[in-house]
Amino acid sequence: MPNPDHVCVGAIAGSFGVRGEVRLKSFCSEPADIGSYGKLSTEDGSTFYDIKLTRPVKSGYAAKLTGVATKEDADALRGTRLYAPRSALPKLPDDEFYHADLIGLAAMDTGGVKIGNVAAVHNHGAGDLLEIRGTGLGSGLLIPFTQTAVPTVDLSAGRLILDPPEGLLDDEHGGTSASDDA
Repeated sequence: MPNPDHVCVGAIAGSFGVRGEVRLKSFCSEPADIGSYGKLSTEDGSTFYDIKLTRPVKSGYAAKLTGVATKEDADALRGTRLYAPRSALPKLPDDEFYHADLIGLAAMDTGGVKIGNVAAVHNHGAGDLLEIRGTGLGSGLLIPFTQTAVPTVDLSAGRLILDPPEGLLDDEHGGTSASDDA
């Protein structure tokens, strides 16, 4: 289980060149900020890296990491996610949230009925999508993370309120189905 005091800020996409540099993907709203959070750790916290961004490259940055000296070392880290201590991250405005804070929240409909829990937050370029998992949702439900579809996020209560577009939820959760139109 991820440490709630750490937030994923990037991932190693493989090696860059032959001198031990890595290709680093940043998940920060300002991509270069990944180099400003101090030591970054692996998910389990067993390894820490000092990061020095060397230059922008396609889809990220070339970077030097402490303890990574060869192309083979860099290749072995492909797919490793990097985490910063929450205390190193900037405080967000009231209407913005770190993805890590949303995962696990109970997802309620506007009538107070629990639909499921936020399992993941995805962004494929057109905005964030919340993946909701729960009983009766099959492989899950993707909800756009907009003010209209998610009017309330209450971190202190551990929940958010969903008002998804009509027809997105099945009958069990207040939506419509083809049989309603007959």
